Amino acid sequence: MRVFKNRAFSRFADRNDISDEDLWNAVQRASRGLIDANLGAGVIKQRIPRRGEGKSGGFRSIIVFREGDRAVFVHGFAKKDIGNISPRELKALKKLARILLAYSDLQLATVVTSGTLVEVR
Repeated sequence: MRVFKNRAFSRFADRNDISDEDLWNAVQRASRGLIDANLGAGVIKQRIPRRGEGKSGGFRSIIVFREGDRAVFVHGFAKKDIGNISPRELKALKKLARILLAYSDLQLATVVTSGTLVEVR
């Protein structure tokens, strides 16, 4: 399983002290079938705990996800700031998921080299 984050999510994670280990833990939960919300078309919502507070008061992440293949963190927000994503945003996320999940290994390498995506290690 390969895990990535886009630039915007990377900035969000840095600002909120979300580690790569936190991201791996969220993906591992999803891989075990513990998905907080399946939004369809390869888009899931997964909670990430805030340090010292747990998942319920923590952050929400939107992940483009294909079991056993890849996970791409594309959006993050604090539950206290945004209740949910809009139908318009969900439509755009599903379109993005179709694109990202269709990438070949060569295309993934290209977007990582360009800095568009960062591979989480």
